[in-house]
Amino acid sequence: MATKRPKPEEIVVKLRQVEVLMGQGMPRIDAIRQISVTEQTYYRWKKKYGGMGTEQLKELKRLQKE
Repeated sequence: MATKRPKPEEIVVKLRQVEVLMGQGMPRIDAIRQISVTEQTYYRWKKKYGGMGTEQLKELKRLQKE
């Protein structure tokens, strides 16, 4: 069964959820498990989308289309 890949907007939201949970004192590994992804996936997403807001994400999409 094929799994649905999250859209970049959803990835940015999940990365922010981890940041919020860590800010509340939850250990990083538990926060990553809370969003239902593996550590490897989290770090790959963080490398690609880390620190990106929704406006920057839209700009990235626009540049990729060109």
